[in-house]
Amino acid sequence: MSILRELLNDIPIPQMVKIRQKFDRSILENPLQELADKLESSGVMPSILPGQQVAVAVGSRGIANIAGFTKTTLDAIKARGAHPFIVPCMGSHGGATADGQTEVLQHFGITEETMGAPIRSSMDVVKIDQLPNGLPVYVDRIASEADAIVVINRVKPHTAFRGRIESGIMKMIAIGLGKQKGAEACHQLGFKYMAENVPAMANLMIEKLPIVFGVALVENAYDETCQVEVLPAAEIEAREEVLLVEAKSRLPKILFDEIDVLVIDYIGKNISGDGMDPNVTGRYPTPYAHGGPEVSKMVVLDLTHETKGNANGVGTADFTTQRLVDKTNLEFTYANGLTSTVCAPTKIATTLENDFYAIKAAVKTCNILDYTTCKLVRIQDTLHLGEIEISVNLLEAARQHPDIEILSEPFELTFDAEGNICK
Repeated sequence: MSILRELLNDIPIPQMVKIRQKFDRSILENPLQELADKLESSGVMPSILPGQQVAVAVGSRGIANIAGFTKTTLDAIKARGAHPFIVPCMGSHGGATADGQTEVLQHFGITEETMGAPIRSSMDVVKIDQLPNGLPVYVDRIASEADAIVVINRVKPHTAFRGRIESGIMKMIAIGLGKQKGAEACHQLGFKYMAENVPAMANLMIEKLPIVFGVALVENAYDETCQVEVLPAAEIEAREEVLLVEAKSRLPKILFDEIDVLVIDYIGKNISGDGMDPNVTGRYPTPYAHGGPEVSKMVVLDLTHETKGNANGVGTADFTTQRLVDKTNLEFTYANGLTSTVCAPTKIATTLENDFYAIKAAVKTCNILDYTTCKLVRIQDTLHLGEIEISVNLLEAARQHPDIEILSEPFELTFDAEGNICK
């Protein structure tokens, strides 16, 4: 018997209970029609002139209805007699290659066929200026040559810094349109200054480029569209600040403040840029963001298929499994750290042979006197927090919470012949 098995065999895994967490489910019944109406009523469309070449910048992951929002925007531009095309707007994602970024869009349902518009993907950039602190400002070369630019993105809290502007249209302009070179430049001085550099870069780009408007989206805790706004370029910054407050109030969360062990089935770039959203886990890659539960030990078990081996975020956990490590593409993973300058999340966490021993290792090291009292929470990923599992030691707190419904009797986690949780 290996020394690791010997150390862990007697560590108990607590019984679990399935619960449902309830959040505000305000939703737009017809979000695409809402966007079409806002495009018509916002007064931005007369800025698009017949015959113009219009770059529509899109590319953030995991946005509800993103293909539909993109198609609606393209159709509105076509109705003006202009010629829209799609520019992948995602910094260094997609392996920082033109083909890779086109493939990322394809996963979103955004193709030339489905959109009825060409996709012009390139990693070529041009430097248009620099900030007073010396940071260069880059923009996608193809977008820079367009007659007009439109940007589509969701507004939400960032995972590595706090500010009045975090993730949204401004970040999409500064980092997404900047491609790998722009993302690298914006991150060069670190996340400590990101709250200043993102809006500074975006405002300079709005001044220098023909950015006409942004489509800003807000989602509820179930990743459903609950708000759509069309923002003229001059109003993007002020309105995004308000929308960020709204988005933060709707953020899904784990409804327990103190957790001994958090088990996450899947991490991946399609879940969060950090593999798992730190706003949910309470584990941040930098000291410049905060919030979420206090978690003693965290385990990540596997990668999503969509992440294609990019295991960014695994280093934020304490333990992982050999199968996750076997699926990891280190080149894709390390590219994240090299671009963002935050390398701790790309390290490999302490690796156990399977789920069974990874969970036991977390229980053993979670710093409690009696292992049988372990407060353990298991989630599928940080996007799906409606139905989760908790250990029986959290059952009384769950019963007292007005937004929690108990769905099952206590049960034992079961493992297959390879020692992985039976799904």
